[in-house]
Amino acid sequence: MKVVLLAGGLGTRLSEETHLRPKPMVEVGGNPLLWHVMQIYAHYGFDDFVIACGYKSDVIKHYFSNLHLLSSSCVFSTKSGHHRLITSNAPEWDVACVDTGLDTLTAGRLLALKPMLKDATFMVTYGDGVGNIDIPKLLDFHRSHGRLATVTAVRPKARFGMLSLEDNKVVSFSEKNQLNEGWVNGGFFVFEPGFFDYLTQNEPLEQTPLVNASKDGELMAYFHDDFWQPVDTLREKSYLEELWQQGDAPWKVWKDSENQQLFETETL
Repeated sequence: MKVVLLAGGLGTRLSEETHLRPKPMVEVGGNPLLWHVMQIYAHYGFDDFVIACGYKSDVIKHYFSNLHLLSSSCVFSTKSGHHRLITSNAPEWDVACVDTGLDTLTAGRLLALKPMLKDATFMVTYGDGVGNIDIPKLLDFHRSHGRLATVTAVRPKARFGMLSLEDNKVVSFSEKNQLNEGWVNGGFFVFEPGFFDYLTQNEPLEQTPLVNASKDGELMAYFHDDFWQPVDTLREKSYLEELWQQGDAPWKVWKDSENQQLFETETL
């Protein structure tokens, strides 16, 4: 099953980082957010990825064209130009980087991928949000209801402390009380090919397509009440970085040893 990663937007709210690279390529723990999202899916056996590129797509292509080498210990012959891999931590993924337009909105990006996706169920998510989503359970839920689309519903943490007031007196204060927030779109979609009929070229996926699918009873919600975090600001990036450095990253469902391989062959 193919996994589509939406990675073409400008990321203007994180302009401190995105003037040099697409937002999904902003790093946490020395690796791009995109890599973290892909590791989540690959841990559950879904490693056939299609990246919908747009803004600074060359950065994404350059990264994946070099990932195998950069993730390896190597012996180089500067005379012959050959190298021999000793060990590699490169993931065994198939990654298609597809240019879907610089200013294309998310529904249009999916439409551009229709020739690659029209014949089977596929998954879609954003390249800048991580969570400890149980992908097999998400798929089981999607298959159980028989509709065209499933969205993962999440409860984001409150961005600000909650105040209970009596006149000017604060009678209670609670920091980041997640239960006071409603359910929102967390990405991690599953779609049937029939969902393409709802897509329009010049609108976000989150507007007319999903609104009309919900009106027709074709959109269901998979509830995820555990960790989920998008990265729209430097504060959110720093939060994920802190969790990673502390060894307390809830979205890290994979083990570091999953990708390690030993090589004895020589390659060009």
